[in-house]
Amino acid sequence: MEYIAPLQNLIDKFATLRGVGRKTAARYAFSVLNMSDENAMAFAEAIIAAKNNICKCKICGNISENDICNICSDDKRDKSIICVVEDERTLMAIEKVREFKGVYHVLGGAISPVNDMSPDKLRIAELVERVSKGNISEVILATNPTVDGEMTAMYLSRLLSQYGVLSTRLAYGVPVGADIENADEVTLTRALDGRRKL
Repeated sequence: MEYIAPLQNLIDKFATLRGVGRKTAARYAFSVLNMSDENAMAFAEAIIAAKNNICKCKICGNISENDICNICSDDKRDKSIICVVEDERTLMAIEKVREFKGVYHVLGGAISPVNDMSPDKLRIAELVERVSKGNISEVILATNPTVDGEMTAMYLSRLLSQYGVLSTRLAYGVPVGADIENADEVTLTRALDGRRKL
């Protein structure tokens, strides 16, 4: 169905967001139309403010309000351990656990020939530069447990091996509360490989 031009334009803009299909985009657009003028303006201003006031950290690539993010500028963080993640959302998920005390490096995605994402399109050169300067004892490869994530982790592991730095991978396995019988083969293999002494 074709909508009037201003509404169609709004739907098209929402549909450009990752993970948003046409139906969801239309629902978002109608939600905006049903807002009060005040709320609609506040919504628009929040988008503009986010775009104007959020930048990428010059060191790790995380989102920040300053040139250097709060994590990289924190003197209490262990700068010798770098946790490599695909995106900022993964970084924030790890931060919520409050267990990791090192620093991060955001790649900006994963190597994916299907999606035309080659190593030169990621922040891999910046990672190599950080590691090559020395003082890095470990690089934790926390890419997603997908085909692209695994390929990226293997690529980085081989690339970083020449610098004598320890490359480790997050252990993935059976989630807490799940039945082992329902786990797939890859998950069980990961769980066995990541087992630890009690």
